[in-house]
Amino acid sequence: MAKTLVQEFTKGLWEEIPPFRLVLGLCPTLAVTKSVENGIGMGVAVIFVLVCSNVLISMMRNIIPPKVRIACFIVVIATFVCVVELVMQAYTYPLFLKLGIFIPLIVVNCILLGRAEAFAFKKGVLASIADGFGIGIGYTIALAMLAAFRELFGSGNLTIWGDMKVMEVFGSSFQPFQFMVEAPGAFVCLGLMLCVMNIAGKK
Repeated sequence: MAKTLVQEFTKGLWEEIPPFRLVLGLCPTLAVTKSVENGIGMGVAVIFVLVCSNVLISMMRNIIPPKVRIACFIVVIATFVCVVELVMQAYTYPLFLKLGIFIPLIVVNCILLGRAEAFAFKKGVLASIADGFGIGIGYTIALAMLAAFRELFGSGNLTIWGDMKVMEVFGSSFQPFQFMVEAPGAFVCLGLMLCVMNIAGKK
């Protein structure tokens, strides 16, 4: 049992890490990764919603009618997204403003709906918790890596949280690539990271 739970957790850290393996949730991935702070903030919000929705859907899987399961999944996910949105407004308002519309859009994130349909609706509570944490942490790592790459080369510094910054990482003579923090730069960085992940996966 313990070995199975470990496998369900670790698969989200490499074998099924979104967005590089499952290629899901690309819209917020590209939009919020202008800074590491934004990437981690979005990732933590997704972890909370994913774990909570997985647990509730797994507990209710025997009473949810199959014909309306998708609608039920969305209602469950939307409930926890509302919780996240209210908590962020109360305690991390500057970050909430930066993430903007992408917080409520977690409701239709394909990662959450995909895990609810493919896993939580068919598995037990403990396995669903492990799956939610694994996929959520993997997603957070992916966002943080992409954001670090874009911010480092696009502005020359890293914003970890609030005013905590590592300034002038490359020195004062470094000329930032503004392209990296723009929308086209997000696609280029994602493509390069997908390429690296595919090469590493084959090896």
